[in-house]
Amino acid sequence: MTSEKPLWEPSAEILTKSPMAQFMKTAGKAAGRDFRTFDDLHAWSVEDRAAFWTAVWDDCGVIGVQGNVALENGDRMLEARFFPEGRLNFAENLLKTAGPGDAIVFRGEDKVSYRWSWDDLRARVSKLQQAFAALGVREGDRVAAMMPNMPETIACMLATASLGAIWSSCSPDFGEQGVLDRFGQIEPKLFVTCDSYWYAGKLQDVSAKVQAVAGKLGVPVLVVHYAGDAEALAASLADGRSLEALTAPYEAKPLTFAQLPFRHPLYILFSSGTTGVPKCIVHSAGGTLLQHLKEHRLHCGLVEGDRLFYFTTCGWMMWNWLVSGLAVGATLCLFDGSPFHPDGNVLFDYAEAEKFAVFGTSAKYIDAVRKGGFTPLTTHDLSSLRLLTSTGSPLSPEGFTFVYEGIKPDVQLASISGGTDIVSCFVLGIPLRPVWRGEIQGPGLGLAMDVWNEDGHPVRGEKGELVCTRAFPSMPVMFWNDPQGEKYRAAYFERFDNIWCHGDFAEWTSHDGIIIHGRSDATLNPGGVRIGTAEIYNQVEQLDEVLEALCIGQDWDDDVRVVLFVRLAPGVVLDAALEKTIKTKIRTGASPRHVPAKIIQVADIPRTKSGKIVELAVREVVHGRPVKNKEALANPEALGLFADLEALRS
Repeated sequence: MTSEKPLWEPSAEILTKSPMAQFMKTAGKAAGRDFRTFDDLHAWSVEDRAAFWTAVWDDCGVIGVQGNVALENGDRMLEARFFPEGRLNFAENLLKTAGPGDAIVFRGEDKVSYRWSWDDLRARVSKLQQAFAALGVREGDRVAAMMPNMPETIACMLATASLGAIWSSCSPDFGEQGVLDRFGQIEPKLFVTCDSYWYAGKLQDVSAKVQAVAGKLGVPVLVVHYAGDAEALAASLADGRSLEALTAPYEAKPLTFAQLPFRHPLYILFSSGTTGVPKCIVHSAGGTLLQHLKEHRLHCGLVEGDRLFYFTTCGWMMWNWLVSGLAVGATLCLFDGSPFHPDGNVLFDYAEAEKFAVFGTSAKYIDAVRKGGFTPLTTHDLSSLRLLTSTGSPLSPEGFTFVYEGIKPDVQLASISGGTDIVSCFVLGIPLRPVWRGEIQGPGLGLAMDVWNEDGHPVRGEKGELVCTRAFPSMPVMFWNDPQGEKYRAAYFERFDNIWCHGDFAEWTSHDGIIIHGRSDATLNPGGVRIGTAEIYNQVEQLDEVLEALCIGQDWDDDVRVVLFVRLAPGVVLDAALEKTIKTKIRTGASPRHVPAKIIQVADIPRTKSGKIVELAVREVVHGRPVKNKEALANPEALGLFADLEALRS
C-alpha cells in the first residue's frame, strides 16, 4: 500500500525552523533531554505528560493560571485531572489578538462575502456578551445554535464562552427532529438561528423549521440575518429578536472574561446518532484549548497571520477545531454552501484569492475533485499553500497521488483522524516526517496511541483496534444526562480496562505511520477474518465508472458475506463486464477474501450531515431491522433503496 519513495519530505528549513522543530529544542532544553527526532519528542510527551502539557501551555502563551499541579491521578484514565488548580477562559485566549488585520474572511457561495478585523470581532463579541448577560445567560447555561458557518456564529460562541456558558451547534440543513434530538436533551437558555441560507445557488427557507423548534424548546430565539428577513422571522416567534435589535442598545466596551476551572464545560458535541438518539459529549475549555493549540501550532505549523481554511459545517467537530485557529493569531477563512457551486473550482478560487496556508477538507471532496477532472495544479496559483489536510474518512492511496499530481507537488498532505469524541485528532500530520502514499504520518504529541489485537496486545504490521493507553486533556468531561458515567464508560472503556478504545480499525506501517481501515463496528468478518471496508473502497473507487461505494456484511448461511453497493457515473450500468472488472480490481489490489459475494447498483448512498457514509444504518435496513434515527442523515430517503432487495435473497 506504500510507495517506494515518499511523496513529500520536509525541507531543511522545516526541520530547523518550524514551530515543532523550535518546540523540540526549547522543550528538550527545559527537560534536560536531547530530542533528535519526532520519535524522541513523542516518547517524552507521553512518558512525562505533566512536563509536556506544561510546555505546550507556556510555548503557546495560554492566558490563565496553571496552578501548582499539571497532572494528578495520571495512571487512571477516568480519574486523571490535568491542571486541577488551573483557571482560564477559552474566549479570552481566542481574542488575545487586536488590530485592523483580518480575523475572519467569509464567503457564502457566490452570494455573500465580507471580512472582519480583529477589532471588529472583539466589538461584536462585546455587544453580544452584554446582550446575552441581559437575557440571563449565566455560567453553565447552554446556548444552542442552528447556524451556517459564518462569522456571526463564531461571535456568538465567543460571547457564550466568555460568560462561562456552554455552546452547542448544528447546521441549518438538519431536520426539525434532528435539531430537537440534540438540543432537546441539553435544555438551552437561548436558541440562535439564521433566517435562511444558500445551498447550490438556491435559497433555503428555514422559517417553518425555526418556528417549530422554537415552539418546542420554549426559550428566547436570536435570529441572525444571512439570506432572508431576520426581523420578520423574529417577529413571528413568541420570544424572538434579530441580532441587530438585540445588540442595538449596547456599545462595544472592554470585554470581561469569567475565569473558570480547566475542566469547565465549553462545548457539547453530538455523536452522529445513526443508531439512536445522539450522545451529548461534553468537552472542557482547558482540554480543548491545549489540544487545539498543540495541533494548530506544532502539527500544522500555524503562526500569526497565516490563513486557515477548513470546509466544514457547524454540525461537525472540525468547525470547533477550525475556530481555535484564532488562538494562534491565524485568519480564519470560512465558506458556507456547496463546494461545487457553481463548479468544482470554487474552493481553489478562494484559496488562490486569500492565499490559504492550510486547506482542510474531506477525503470525499478530494476524490470528487479527482473524478470531476479538475486539476488546480494547472489552473490556480496555490504557491502560499503548504499544508493540505484530509479527514472524514480514510484517504485512499490514489487520493494521495492525486493531491501531488493534480493539486500541488510540494504540499505537505496530512491525512488526519480522531473525532467528535476527543474534538481533535489521535493521528495527524507531522511536519518533521515524510509523507508516504496511503499513510497518516503518525500519532499526536502527548497521545499514547497504539494498535492492539483482540487479546489486548500491541501489534505491528497487522490490523487491530486503535487505542490510547494514557489519559489526555481533551477526553470528554462527561456525557450530558449521564450522572453515573455509565454511557461514557460503555462508549470507550468496556473493551479494555483503563484503556481508551476508539472504535477504529487501524494498522501501524513500516514507516511508523498509521492506516485507518474503517470503523471497527463496520468491519467485515467473512470466514472469521476481519476486513476493513476502506480496503475495498480504496480499490473500487479507483474505477472511473464508480463514483462512490458502500460495503456491508450480510448474515448469510451461518456466516457473513460481503455485499458491495455502488453508485455509478451517469449513464453507466452495472453489467456482467463491469462486475467482473470490479471483482478483479478488488482481488488483485486487496485479496481474494475482499471480493464481494454480491455487487448491487444503487442510485444513492446515505450519508451523515458531515458526509460520512452510514454502513451500519444500511446493514440494519438490509437485515430488516429499524434505523432508529434517520434525522441524522443528509439524505434519509436513500435508505429505502436498500430495503427488501431481491438480489439479497439468494
